[in-house]
Order: sequence, then C-alpha cells, then structure tokens
Amino acid sequence: PKAEPLFYKYIGGKEYIQGLERWCLGFKKLSPTEIKTLPNVRSRISNVATKRKKSTKKGTQRLAEFPTEFECGTIPDREFLVVPNVSSERRKYIPIGWLSPPTIPNQKLRVIVDGATLDLFAMLISTIHMAWMRTVTGRMKSDYMYSVGVVYNTFPWPELTDKAKATLTKTGQAILDARAAWPEATLADLYDPDSMPANLRKAHIANDKAVDKLYRKKPFESERERVEHLFMLYEQLQAPLVAASKPKPRKRKARTVKTS
Repeated sequence: PKAEPLFYKYIGGKEYIQGLERWCLGFKKLSPTEIKTLPNVRSRISNVATKRKKSTKKGTQRLAEFPTEFECGTIPDREFLVVPNVSSERRKYIPIGWLSPPTIPNQKLRVIVDGATLDLFAMLISTIHMAWMRTVTGRMKSDYMYSVGVVYNTFPWPELTDKAKATLTKTGQAILDARAAWPEATLADLYDPDSMPANLRKAHIANDKAVDKLYRKKPFESERERVEHLFMLYEQLQAPLVAASKPKPRKRKARTVKTS
C-alpha cells in the first residue's frame, strides 16, 4: 500500500485507443528513506538498472546510473493532446484526444503540450487534415502511421483569426461532449465505422464544415478536391523557399582584349 503514490498510468497508442490500463513506477513523491522500506519496489529499481546496462544503446546504458528516472523525454505537467502513432485504415478519423497528468505517454503517442488548445484539436481531427495525412503519411502494413515531420510539419494551415478559433473551440468541444455521452465505449468502439454513434458523427460533420470554410467558401465535393487544394497551397508556401535556395548565377568578369 505504501507504493500506491508511485503508480502512474503508462499509455501508448494501443492503450489509449482500446481503453487498456498499463502502469509504471515514478519516484518523485517518495523520499529515498521511504523507498528503502519497500522491498518489491527496490527489486524493480534493481531490475531496471540491470536491463539498462545490457542495452545496446549507449544512452540507455548511461541511464543505468539513474534507474528511478524515466527514459522518455516528454512527461507533461498539464493536460496535453495526443495523436496515436498508428491507426487503422478503416477509421475515417484518427482518434486524437486529450490526456492528463500523472499519465506518462510512451513513444507510441505523438504529444502536443505547448499550444494544446481546442481549436488545434478541431483542426487536427478534421476531414481535411485526415485527407492530407492519408495522402502523405507512411504505413505499417495497411495502417496509417502519423508522422510529425511528414504530416504535421507540412500541413498547409489556414489563417486562424480569433473568430475562427472561437468557432473551432465550440466544434472541438462538441466532439468531446459527444464522446463523453458514451462513457463505457472505448475510442476503438467510437471510431469503428460500423458502430460510430450518430451524435459523434454529427459533431464531426459540423467540425469538418467549419474547418473547410477556412480554406474556401465553396464546399469540397470529395477528398480528392481537398487534397488538390492543399497541394496548391503547399506549392505556394514552398515557392519562396525554393527560390531562396537556388544559387545565384555567378557574374562573369568581362575580359579586356588587347589589340595591337
């Protein structure tokens, strides 16, 4: 029972989507004196040190000296957005969402801490962002692999005025509220195309329309139209960078021809 303050939820993509529980130990809440009174915890610490020493990674070997420290680099201290690394191709939307401390995310979740707002959530989970993701991202077998460098960093964002952010904050919250109406359902259940509840589907449609309007007034007729529009914007964004990267032509000095 004394070890209870040490337990943290340890969540990856599978645990997050399927509602599974996994736990790890953290040591900020107990003093070294208290840890000494917990033989099972001390055994775990020793096992971590031993395993890290046997690792082929130099960085992990160095961390063997600090067996009570996490190896992962991101330990959020406030509510944060998560994007599962891998998601089924059957889903129209990657089930992006929120987690709160003291949850520890592992490497199977993409994490956004700074700037994690409802309007950003609404943008990321929109149909137009999903269309971009499906076009440019890599795959694990047939499942989507969300890449920060390939998907997030290349996505052409629309202009987000204060009015637009306010609208997306409402549509984003409506999606979360629709999920909350089904507390027993996992995200895998909610985003299965065969079992997705009508209220959640309607909330997503409203959010999709709000995001689409930020790109153009005329509604998009298909995913292909969305992708074509995004690539047009991407080319416009890239043009100044490409021009700046081209080497300037060298000026040739005029030669003076002597005549006798």
